[in-house]
Amino acid sequence: MMDANRKARYWHKLKDGRVQCDLCPHGCKIKEGRSGLCQVRQNEQAVLYAVNYARVASLALDPIEKKPLYHFYPGENILSIGTMGCNLACGFCQNYSLAHGTPDYAAVSPENMVAMAEEARDLGSIGIAYTYSEPLMWYEYVLDCARLAHTRGLKNVLVTNGFINEKPLIELLPYIDAMNVDLKAFTEDFYRQHCRGRLHPVTRTLELCQGQTHLEVTTLLVTGINDSPEEIGQLARWLGSLDQNIVLHLSRYHPAYRFELPPTPVETIKKAREAASQYLEYVYVGNIGGFDNHTRCAECGNTLIRRNGYSTRVLTETEGVCTCGKSLPYKAGSW
Repeated sequence: MMDANRKARYWHKLKDGRVQCDLCPHGCKIKEGRSGLCQVRQNEQAVLYAVNYARVASLALDPIEKKPLYHFYPGENILSIGTMGCNLACGFCQNYSLAHGTPDYAAVSPENMVAMAEEARDLGSIGIAYTYSEPLMWYEYVLDCARLAHTRGLKNVLVTNGFINEKPLIELLPYIDAMNVDLKAFTEDFYRQHCRGRLHPVTRTLELCQGQTHLEVTTLLVTGINDSPEEIGQLARWLGSLDQNIVLHLSRYHPAYRFELPPTPVETIKKAREAASQYLEYVYVGNIGGFDNHTRCAECGNTLIRRNGYSTRVLTETEGVCTCGKSLPYKAGSW
């Protein structure tokens, strides 16, 4: 088995033997033999190492809609991989066993991972999605894989909390074809109390990524905490100020990890979607059935993509343009 440790990028030494990690806004000052908040960037003899490099703890061939990405190669599959570690501490984490646990893993070099992704093309896969836990805390491995995959014509997809410093983000961004950013809420209080993070670095990530890569956003509506129509309206209005075509996914919360609140009421989700739809052209609902998640032309209402769960059918036959002449809001595999 290959050595999974790798010298980290974006850090500097401090005078007292500690090192400071500069990857994310926490700026953890780490003592010898200890790790940062993410648990996967460790000080060893005044050198910062990424101890999860090449450690693949989860691998699956998923529908692209599961990321969720609804306007990026709809109906296609993507090889999805994940590791351990996360730089937030959300009490409602849906993947806590990966993000905060010590799962089993296999050591897979970037070359072997990209070779697997190339083989998966025969199964309808368009590339690699870095997902499940927090891929930005897998930074060195993601960067190495993404660079290599890019040269092979594979797509790179990042599913992330967006809590990263600008410089490492800008280095990675040219190799990322699509992102789904998990915008936890639209208040600093929520991030501080429930995620051990801050809102502003995430909104800055969205600002930097808009126009540079395909961008979609997910917000988990946690019962009674971040699910008011007023807050979701403010969130959507801000996203709409970047681009009204940004896709927003409103996802239903279910009890998980440390949260025992009841699932988000259906009526709450309906009101949140109505509020968001005042500012954004495309708002979808996840983690619950019974909602119309078809994609329709914002100009004429023509149905462009029909969805039933993860079963997806692209209906339009015109390349990049609706029958009414409006440019289509998504990238399809046949284009």
